[in-house]
Amino acid sequence: MEFNQFEVDALMYITNRPPIVFVEGDGMYLTDHNGKRYLDYLQGWAVNCLGHAPQCISDALAAQSKKLLNPSPAFYNAPSMRLAALLTANSCFDRVFFANSGAEANEGAIKLARKYGRIHKNAAGGKRFEIITFDHSFHGRTLATMSASGKPGWDTMYAPQVDGFPKAELNDIASVERLITERTIGVMLEPVQGEGGVIPATREFMQALRALTKKHGILMMVDEVQSGMGRCGTLFAHQLAGVEPDIMTLGKGIGGGVPLAALLCREEIACFEPGDQGGTYNGNPLMTAVGVAVMEALTAPGFLQEVVDKGAYLRSQLLMLCERHGLAGERGEGLLRALKLGHDIGPKIVEAARDLAPIGLLLNSPRPDLLRFMPALTVTTAEIDQMIGMLSDVLRTLGH
Repeated sequence: MEFNQFEVDALMYITNRPPIVFVEGDGMYLTDHNGKRYLDYLQGWAVNCLGHAPQCISDALAAQSKKLLNPSPAFYNAPSMRLAALLTANSCFDRVFFANSGAEANEGAIKLARKYGRIHKNAAGGKRFEIITFDHSFHGRTLATMSASGKPGWDTMYAPQVDGFPKAELNDIASVERLITERTIGVMLEPVQGEGGVIPATREFMQALRALTKKHGILMMVDEVQSGMGRCGTLFAHQLAGVEPDIMTLGKGIGGGVPLAALLCREEIACFEPGDQGGTYNGNPLMTAVGVAVMEALTAPGFLQEVVDKGAYLRSQLLMLCERHGLAGERGEGLLRALKLGHDIGPKIVEAARDLAPIGLLLNSPRPDLLRFMPALTVTTAEIDQMIGMLSDVLRTLGH
């Protein structure tokens, strides 16, 4: 296959992409149009929780595509009902709304919280609509979710923003309490800030936040688009702190590579009425059949313990890399981890790792001084060792 510049130019420019076209994937590996293989530690930004082209997803897509693709969300379909039941059976939530992306799920969560705040007014009889979010957070690319995000520069990119998202500091409960007013209806956070640099909310902060939101009668909302679906060693990352939120959003891993997301809430929060929320493709059987296959894989006996074990192994190897090359440290949960470089060399490492031969290495640098690792949950210790060796070679080449 040749690199076709005409076809490249037909795509709208939104980011710089290297001149390679990926044509095939298998587990932890991608293959480009020249036949070169790459060890993939991006996995579609934590999307491919079971790796590239897992058999269970291929089988689910093939079987469901011969039955029913989309009867419209105006009717029930069996895979969506099955997936909703699996999600509620394995969580503290009672109701599920399916969407196509994490941003759409978060947009739905914002709508649901605001509807709830309109019904359950404050003591003065006024509407509650503000949702406290956090600096360095990332909740999606719609106008509302960009406004909710704490990503630097997003407050002016598509101004004016959507009002109602005051920003607190993660792991600083006092900063949250200072922002609570009669207009507040909820607090939304990522249990691990992925785009912000893989910064976990501490167990103590999560527990204090749950107590604070209950004290003030406001909603605790967790964005588990990146941290959920086994990524952090439990099915959902908030379970690490032993708390039960009111609203949760899922995306990325729930579809294992296909467009699927979910908004979950407790029964008393489910206040949408006909016409409030919808979507042409939401909950379609083709995508939710894949979601069922993913859930069955993640909840199989021993699967999540393997994620815990491999997360601990990855952590130990990253710490060893720090000692060997004088790096600043590592952090994260499970198989969502970051390497703190101590220098703004992340982009150079990403490029040099991709150019390695005969096998390239795909890494992500959400900040110049940091690398993020999001392998498939099925990664092997041998593939972790392989990545550590390749990264060590790159660091030596760059003089570190």
